[in-house]
Amino acid sequence: MAAKTKTAARKAPSQARSQATVDVLLDGTARVLVESGYDRASTNRIAAAAGVSVGSLYQYFPSKEALVGALIDRHQAEMMGVFLKQVERTHAAPVREAVRAVVTATVDAHRVDPKLHRILGEQVPRVGRLAQQMEQLDTHAAVVVRAYLEAHQGELRVRDLDTATFVVVHAVESLVHRAIASPREIGREALVDALVDLVVRYLTDERESRVGFTG
Repeated sequence: MAAKTKTAARKAPSQARSQATVDVLLDGTARVLVESGYDRASTNRIAAAAGVSVGSLYQYFPSKEALVGALIDRHQAEMMGVFLKQVERTHAAPVREAVRAVVTATVDAHRVDPKLHRILGEQVPRVGRLAQQMEQLDTHAAVVVRAYLEAHQGELRVRDLDTATFVVVHAVESLVHRAIASPREIGREALVDALVDLVVRYLTDERESRVGFTG
């Protein structure tokens, strides 16, 4: 039986100097993935890109997969930070304003290093961590959306809030992901405007949302 690849870090950095080394290694991993792809990435290439010896790399990470797993964790944390910061004050906002905040937060989260995001999504499913991390972002988004819909139910056309939450979160996330991954660049504001209109028309009376549309 083949040995199982180790995907966890050997040790967590306990000092600022150690954390700096880990950050440099993860930066190097990101550069190699973007420039060469997952299959051509190796610990030797990553160490060279980071300006760190292979021996130092192995003090923290036992394999390429462990490096990529840690990079996914860092990337997801950065995305989550962007998302949560932008939606934290939406609870009392009007529907269109709240939808714009959630859509904008989702777009901006996906635009955190979009080249790396594309590589992680397309080439690194084997590490196994990416799908789990993206589910965490969807879960946070669902909590925010569900709470808002419940608080503003009297303003909505939809009545099944669980279904509405699922549709809004996954429709926005899927379309944003496809837009970011598309070779045809779609402007941020154009994408946000289109998605806001789509979601508001689904959640509320279409005529009211069309009249209230401010772009």
